[in-house]
Amino acid sequence: MVMELARVWFKKTDALNRVVSDQEDHVITEALAEGRGILYLTPHLGSFEMAARYRAQHQPVTVMFRPPRKAILEPTLQAARNASGVSTVPASRHGVRAFLKALKQQEAVGMLPDQVPSEGEGVWAPFFGREAWTVTLPGKLASATNAIVMVVACERLPKGKGWRMHYMRAPEPLPETARGQAMLFNHMMQTLISRFPEQYLWGYDRYKRPANVAPPPETAVD
Repeated sequence: MVMELARVWFKKTDALNRVVSDQEDHVITEALAEGRGILYLTPHLGSFEMAARYRAQHQPVTVMFRPPRKAILEPTLQAARNASGVSTVPASRHGVRAFLKALKQQEAVGMLPDQVPSEGEGVWAPFFGREAWTVTLPGKLASATNAIVMVVACERLPKGKGWRMHYMRAPEPLPETARGQAMLFNHMMQTLISRFPEQYLWGYDRYKRPANVAPPPETAVD
């Protein structure tokens, strides 16, 4: 992941020319024809940086990132990421407002749906057989803007040959409850991760319980 960033950020034309999007490309073509905003959910799978840049060739994409822990790195990351039709916003209320505006303008937005949210921003939902505190923002955005929800990933091809895009469109209508929506999106992520599990960022503590969040159902105590 680290080794490919220089090519993705600074050799964007060469990198984009190495992306394959074949058997599932019709999914995006049909979605674009509907004239609605598109919410791309990109888990920590493959090259999520490349996924946003590839989609931005077809429509503007606003992506949400958490600021780096070291503030000195932020200007460099902003310069690298805000390019090729991609705009970045912080994971904050400002970022949510930017997402709503973009989706209402029939543009695209992208976020990492497998990060652990804070208290009040998630629900417990199964992920590979265990309850994981899962963000509820995607369902709220889709409900507020009538956006299409896509789970996408950019698979690294062997020996540095490039990348392959994968798409899954969420069935509509979405479940009515926040937990139902989270369960659906987690299940879709599991399906993509199972295609090339060696490229998932398993080192991330997906099952962390944030402070002040009650235990998941199966471990709750009276």
